[in-house]
Amino acid sequence: MAGSSTTGMRVTAVWPPSSQRLPAAGLTRCRCSPSGPHPPPPTSAPPRPSGGHRSSVHAGQPGPPQPPPPPSSPTPRLPVLNPGANAGTVSDGVQMPPQRRRRRRSVAGIDQDELVDPDALADPDSSFYEINGVRVHHKVCSHDEPDSSSDQSSDAAATAAGRNQIGLPILLLHGFGASVFSWSRVMRPLARIAGAKVLAFDRPAFGLTSRASRAGDDTKPLNPYSMAFSVMATLAFIDYLGTEKAVLVGHSAGCLVAVEAFFEAPERVAALVLVAPAIFAPRKGVQERGLGEQGGQNQKVPDNENSPSGMFARIWGGILGLCKHIAGLVLKMITAIRGVVQSLCLKALVGVLRSPLGAILVRWIMDKFGILGVRNAWYDPSKVTDHVVQGYTKPLRSKGWEMALLEHTISMITDAAKVPVSKRLSEISCPVLVVTGDTDRIVPAWNAERLARAIPGARFEVIKSCGHLPQEERPEEFLSIVERFLGTVFGTPNEQVIQAAV
Repeated sequence: MAGSSTTGMRVTAVWPPSSQRLPAAGLTRCRCSPSGPHPPPPTSAPPRPSGGHRSSVHAGQPGPPQPPPPPSSPTPRLPVLNPGANAGTVSDGVQMPPQRRRRRRSVAGIDQDELVDPDALADPDSSFYEINGVRVHHKVCSHDEPDSSSDQSSDAAATAAGRNQIGLPILLLHGFGASVFSWSRVMRPLARIAGAKVLAFDRPAFGLTSRASRAGDDTKPLNPYSMAFSVMATLAFIDYLGTEKAVLVGHSAGCLVAVEAFFEAPERVAALVLVAPAIFAPRKGVQERGLGEQGGQNQKVPDNENSPSGMFARIWGGILGLCKHIAGLVLKMITAIRGVVQSLCLKALVGVLRSPLGAILVRWIMDKFGILGVRNAWYDPSKVTDHVVQGYTKPLRSKGWEMALLEHTISMITDAAKVPVSKRLSEISCPVLVVTGDTDRIVPAWNAERLARAIPGARFEVIKSCGHLPQEERPEEFLSIVERFLGTVFGTPNEQVIQAAV
């Protein structure tokens, strides 16, 4: 254009580019634009230097377009835990999700995360007696010990009892799932009735007796959870009392221990008192009726063997004999096979019970049905106090209680293969008293009555409005019945003892 001159644009660039250098503090970016029109931006512009350094542009000279700088992304800052702060907080105030607490195990209301040794749960009047490496928990009451809770009438009754005592100690054997606690209401009165010591002990797997670890070892000579050990412990405590004989009082499954102790050493047992006995009583007359039917069949054989009917009878009899022989062989084979199958099933069951699944199962059963079973054993469940519930659930605080209960159950299953006691009841020759409640839901009263009939000379007593625990529900009636029985067998009964001791 005439009269005009073209002026070039001079740009001074800084090297290296500011994108590769640290920004300078306090500097600002200057953007200069010429007064004239902007040229179109290039399709692919080279990267513009950024940072705190400025590009030097002469006034009035347009510069290249400069896009806005990219947003700076700050480095993420991780929260730092403060050791002195509470759980779930950090030093800069940021809240962290709280940690989930491990759920505590509980069985029948007993915390299973705080189990202790049985010795730590002992009462002031508890004692321990070691038998074959097992510390057996027991309590002893003497007839001449003062009772702080008794009044003057009780002291007078104790003096009267000394003049009419039978002079024989009494051994108390609790049932399944129970302990010495089940005899707590009658121990001291029984001692005054007998005029001698009364001892109650916890059988292995129950109460506060130490839990011996079996670890699946069945090769040991004596299983502490077996019936043989309970019998041996019973006889050992008779020696412990320093006497030749003792009266054995068993409750429920403890009756089985008392009867087995008699069969083991009948000379050491003066009498048996079976309370709500968990012993199956056989039905009478089955064998006699069977023999009578066989005799009637034999009478149908004709007397004249030479007659055609007699010859047919002999042939038919031979065929029947052959069939019976074959059937006998088949029955023996089935019995042998059944024995093998039962043995395999027994081993499988034992393996399951000794596995972690068995421990889970026994905890679940005790949690769901433990307290319910105690209430169901009473005639009136509403009378089961918290004191009674605590007395039955206290052993659940001891270490290894579930393992011991499983081993006891396994021992019961293996002992079932032996000759049952119900087939030897007629061999009992000592005085026997059978006591039961009329509303026993655990062991029916009719079974106790049938048991009394199977034992020669046994006495049978029923307590009205009573369940499976007469010594706890109806201690007055129970003591009165036992006192009359002992007085009839060994001496003169003293009614004043019962009236004042309860």
